[in-house]
Amino acid sequence: MDNSNKKQLTIWRVVSIVLIVALIAVSISWIVTSANSGNNARRSVVDKASQNDNSNPLSLWNDDAKLKTELTAYVKKITTKGDNYIPEEDRIAVFDFDGTLFCETDPNYFDYNILAYRVLEDPDYKDKASDFEKSVANRILANNATGAEDKELPMDHGKAVATAFQGMTFDEFYDYVAKFAAQPQPSYDGMTRGEAFYKPMLQVIDYLEDNGFKVYIVSGTDDMLVRGIVKNSKLLNLPMNQIIGSTNTIVGTNQNGQDGLNYFLHDDKVVLGNEFILKNLKMNKVQNIIQKIGQQPILSFGNSSGDGSMDNYVINNNKYPTGCFMLCCDDLDRENGKTKKAESMVKLCSENNWTPVSMKNDWKTIYGDSVTYKGKDATK
Repeated sequence: MDNSNKKQLTIWRVVSIVLIVALIAVSISWIVTSANSGNNARRSVVDKASQNDNSNPLSLWNDDAKLKTELTAYVKKITTKGDNYIPEEDRIAVFDFDGTLFCETDPNYFDYNILAYRVLEDPDYKDKASDFEKSVANRILANNATGAEDKELPMDHGKAVATAFQGMTFDEFYDYVAKFAAQPQPSYDGMTRGEAFYKPMLQVIDYLEDNGFKVYIVSGTDDMLVRGIVKNSKLLNLPMNQIIGSTNTIVGTNQNGQDGLNYFLHDDKVVLGNEFILKNLKMNKVQNIIQKIGQQPILSFGNSSGDGSMDNYVINNNKYPTGCFMLCCDDLDRENGKTKKAESMVKLCSENNWTPVSMKNDWKTIYGDSVTYKGKDATK
């Protein structure tokens, strides 16, 4: 081969290598962009409310809010190489849902409201509802009207949810939740039921994820119902396997009551069963965290005594630095606040070394400036 041909071959080899490297770079960029598209969709909403202040990731929090000062100091400490550094695989944060990330009561929990609608108003189901389901739904309405405690209601509600939605595929159930979530939020103008996320708390999730945390929802609400809310939300984007809640049976359409150990699934559909298994509150939250996450979290966020066992499991006997933050529903002007409950939570925080979060004093907004609270009487 003469020198001119050798030179030409060398040039083509260099060009080929450059093209291959460029193609690899483009591919990597596309993969990273695709992986982050869900989080970016949520952040576009939150950033709009915070006026795109990227230098202040908790911009919807007042500067003197304890969570803002304590959490940012904590994250800096555990992400800086040194004695307090925590590897990313151990950065686990758990959040309750209702009252921690999402409007707790209007006029009651989302899962209570959807059951009452299903049993008493849904034209496709109300005539099929059992006497037990109707009894539970009417107790929910009584609870809405009087606020009187019904200690048996949480368990009976779980049983009624299992029977009222039995036989639905997951997609059918998620669609049902989405349609109910599209209804206007009764006590607010400018917001649907499914949009009732606390925007300052969404910033906390973004901030933690940006610092290598894996976030789990650990809710007292039915796990499939929370998944239905999140799956159809433009505000919160979490994988379904990072959502843990109360559980009901799941069966094959041809199972017909056979025990799962005796039934062999073929080509039949997998649907919601009719038996309530576990209410994910108190110590049951700890059980589910151990069974479904498999490691001890380092941060916990909640709002009620039902989260207390989870909180104390996180902050006690942990090999890493930890933190717990508890929301206090003390805002009566922008939210369905409950003064006595908020005062009780402040007391519990003092007794258990949890950090209280004042919705009234710590947050610049709750649902965004376009949402207006009409007051408690709006649900009557």
